[in-house]
Amino acid sequence: MSSKGTYTGRVWKFGDDVSTDLMMPGNTVLAQKLSDEQGAKYCFSINRPGWTDQTKPGDIIVAGRNFGCGSSRNGARMIQLNGIGAILAETTSRIFLRNAINIALPTLWCEGVDAAFDEGDTAEVNLLTGEVKNLTKNTVLKGDAWPEDSPPWQILSAGGLIPFIQHMMVARGMTRTDGV
Repeated sequence: MSSKGTYTGRVWKFGDDVSTDLMMPGNTVLAQKLSDEQGAKYCFSINRPGWTDQTKPGDIIVAGRNFGCGSSRNGARMIQLNGIGAILAETTSRIFLRNAINIALPTLWCEGVDAAFDEGDTAEVNLLTGEVKNLTKNTVLKGDAWPEDSPPWQILSAGGLIPFIQHMMVARGMTRTDGV
């Protein structure tokens, strides 16, 4: 995050209906009972072999509709472990969005975002305003902003759901903050 709520990075394009099964392949990650860190190298290995060797911290995924559909596998975690700084999508599945928020992976819905970017472009997104810029093409879109008082923003800015809950417990005078 370069400034409050703003993320800038190189774009990786994915289309519509990208399943969590592609993010966390069951025949490798689940069948071999790999840790998240070990399994992350298999993220998108079925449809984008070698992708994990090419990502850089802060890269941004731009996708079409229904990104993260499929099972409740935490594909967001696999993506985050590969350094992806944010996800821009026309829409995501509800459970994918919830998983992304819980692990503090910025995810923004933005109508028209799929057509507005090519792979390799540079994107800039501000979650608080919903402004999405294609810095390569000098275009601007408006997505669904996350107001500062919204629970998703509060969880994201705390570093995820567990740190958010720990902070709330301390703020309420509860001393237990380990293993929430």
